[in-house]
Amino acid sequence: MSAPTVGLRPELPPLPDRIARLPRHRGYPVPWFVGWVDGSPDFRVFDGEKFVRAVREGLCWVCGEKLGAHLAFVIGPMCAVNRISAEPPSHRECAEFSARACPFLSRPTMRRREGSMPDGAGDMAGFGIRRNPGVALVWVTKRYGVVRVSNGNLFRVGDPRDVQCFAEGRTATVDEIAASFWSGLPILAAEARADGPHAVRALVQQGVQALRVLGVVAPRPGELIAAAERIEAVAAATEVSRA
Repeated sequence: MSAPTVGLRPELPPLPDRIARLPRHRGYPVPWFVGWVDGSPDFRVFDGEKFVRAVREGLCWVCGEKLGAHLAFVIGPMCAVNRISAEPPSHRECAEFSARACPFLSRPTMRRREGSMPDGAGDMAGFGIRRNPGVALVWVTKRYGVVRVSNGNLFRVGDPRDVQCFAEGRTATVDEIAASFWSGLPILAAEARADGPHAVRALVQQGVQALRVLGVVAPRPGELIAAAERIEAVAAATEVSRA
């Protein structure tokens, strides 16, 4: 069910009821997780206290209401490889709205503004991939795990019950999904090469599995072998990460 769009930007898709209950700023709904600075929302900043509450209380990262059995993560294709998200889960309809409406997620050429960040604003946990993947996935699962890392918590997403892919506010094409996957793979390949041959082998297995889940390759031996060989070639040609 969608809500009235009075006062909203005309390019936005219909608002689910939970999104419609959020405050609005300059024509956009303000996600629950957004940090407020001097009385105004800064969409680049997340509220650390709400991050903790989302995990402890099982609250939707986008609307702040209680989650149900199905959990939706908004991730990029590389996160489909390592099954890791830096953000807690949301309701499916909240995640789908975000993937279609968020300017950064729906516009492949959009870049995050890093200047004039408020005091105390930090990055999400883990090793962030600072690129716009051009394709946003809504990964629906019934379970996840919390992974402790040196700078906070990450989330290991469970096996998918469903995956939807979006680009430019619409369903992504297979070619767009494939382009995003292969353009981002060298980032993970560099990390894998730094960790050694076992990590490269794991990357190949995870990469092939992700390509199957995303519908880029069919579960036929010839296509799977070709995908594995291409991933191995990318890893072999990638400079080792020095991070």
